[in-house]
Amino acid sequence: MIIKSIEAKIRLATLVAAGSLISAILITGIACGYAYLQVVNARQSVYILDNNVPILAKQTDVQMNRPAEYRAHIDLFHSIFFSLTPDDKYIEYQMKKAMYLIDESGARQMNNLKEKGYFNSILSSSSVLTLQTDSISLDIAKNYFRFYGKLKIDRRSSTVIRSLVTEGRLIDIPRSENNPHGVLISGWKTLENKDLENVQKNSF
Repeated sequence: MIIKSIEAKIRLATLVAAGSLISAILITGIACGYAYLQVVNARQSVYILDNNVPILAKQTDVQMNRPAEYRAHIDLFHSIFFSLTPDDKYIEYQMKKAMYLIDESGARQMNNLKEKGYFNSILSSSSVLTLQTDSISLDIAKNYFRFYGKLKIDRRSSTVIRSLVTEGRLIDIPRSENNPHGVLISGWKTLENKDLENVQKNSF
């Protein structure tokens, strides 16, 4: 009877030990799974600083949001490149900012404009240039875009409205402070830049 009692206790101890081990494995597995889900959710979260206070902003799938970022990048570049005032320091500042958003095709166009006296004419005529975006056409499969806008040139003697159409391609690059969308415009060229209106101002 004593032996049987000892054997029963051993079996009971074995069952308890096995149960404890299985329970520990299950708890560890559940904890690891929960931790993994937390990491995945954290990667889909972005914190935005508002007066040095972090605010959580949920991030959707990157690819789902990419077309909106492409359009924002294209709009930003064109606005910086074409919206100018008669201030040589400001023009230089704008061109420097714009060059972070585009490849050497942007530098080529900028240099062509310099050679043609475009920036000097802005200074001499005290022109204020404002670009309005009409639409941006995207072909995601080909990484191609076409930009449609109107450029208002407000001079002392007249106000000119020009139709502006450009095209180019988009290259994904790492994000940076100077290129927050992580996009580089390449092969950029102007397809149309013609006057739509030319309203003369009173000379008195």
